[in-house]
Amino acid sequence: MKLLITGFDPFGSETINPAWEAVKLLPNNIDGIEVIKLEIPTVFGDSIVKVLEDAKTHNPDIIICVGQAGGRPDISIERVAINLDDARIKDNNGNQPIDEKVFEDGENAYFSNLPIKAMVEEIRSSNILASVSNTAGTFVCNHIMYAVLYQIHKHKIAKKGGFIHVPFIPEQVISKVNTPCMELTDIAKGLEASIRAIAKNDEDVKISGGLEF
Repeated sequence: MKLLITGFDPFGSETINPAWEAVKLLPNNIDGIEVIKLEIPTVFGDSIVKVLEDAKTHNPDIIICVGQAGGRPDISIERVAINLDDARIKDNNGNQPIDEKVFEDGENAYFSNLPIKAMVEEIRSSNILASVSNTAGTFVCNHIMYAVLYQIHKHKIAKKGGFIHVPFIPEQVISKVNTPCMELTDIAKGLEASIRAIAKNDEDVKISGGLEF
């Protein structure tokens, strides 16, 4: 089984992106899953092109994209992507789409078909904070998650796909008072645990992962 896992380059005012830094630390094989790593640009459109090129080259069974969610305290396994680009800031090429669809012929939303709750449980069993998230935002993270799931549904570029958000790392929050962060090695350990959960679980576990609000 092959897994294509991507991480974004730095964006906004940051000089490092923990998503790609953590992906780079992953072993090349996790419980029999071949791990293929790819850095992608934090750019609307171009990020999709890069993932599709690598998917065509490697023919993965699973595609997981990883992104930074500064301000979140844990590793967040995303449940759903929506067909909407609504950028608060410009991407790395100066694009700032507002209220635009990712794909005109796409569904309003696509749900990840990864075992997201099993992934959360496996990460937690490694003593790392994790949760199910019900919003991937409306920036390039949601954009690429939606695009991957769209391409899986429409063109079968893989069997399963989804997205994982990770927190800032300590060096990013030196001047950000009271902002949560996580050690890079723990983020990588959490990503590895999430992949182990995929190897173990063809179907997701039936446990609560909801929120009260």
